[in-house]
Amino acid sequence: MATVKLLSDHELSSEARAVFDDIRKVRQSDFVNNFWRALAHDPKTLRRTWESIKEVMAPGALDPKVKEMLYAAVSVAHGCSYCIHSHTAGARAKGMTEAEYGELLAIVGMAAETNRLVTALGVPVDEAFLVGAAD
Repeated sequence: MATVKLLSDHELSSEARAVFDDIRKVRQSDFVNNFWRALAHDPKTLRRTWESIKEVMAPGALDPKVKEMLYAAVSVAHGCSYCIHSHTAGARAKGMTEAEYGELLAIVGMAAETNRLVTALGVPVDEAFLVGAAD
């Protein structure tokens, strides 16, 4: 259950409406999800977050599908159900297959296990893994 009211389009301030208009334009869809509707109570945070998302998730060195898959993986690691669903859907929309999703989850699970083991054992980082280490 949301801790704030999810604002409908007719309840938006002019500042929030401008961000929603940009979301719709960039995503080429009339759908604005609940995350943005919750953030719309604070138009400044809404705009800042949307601008950052646009920049980070834009095509770049990483393929947009890979970016969505990474976002989903981090969301699993952080236990954010909303973002798991949102970014898994985004990755699927960008072509992620069920086999890729299965491998992604296997990697997330394996990393979680080995991260806990390394932390519990206090394993020092190998010199060869450090940036600038001699080859």
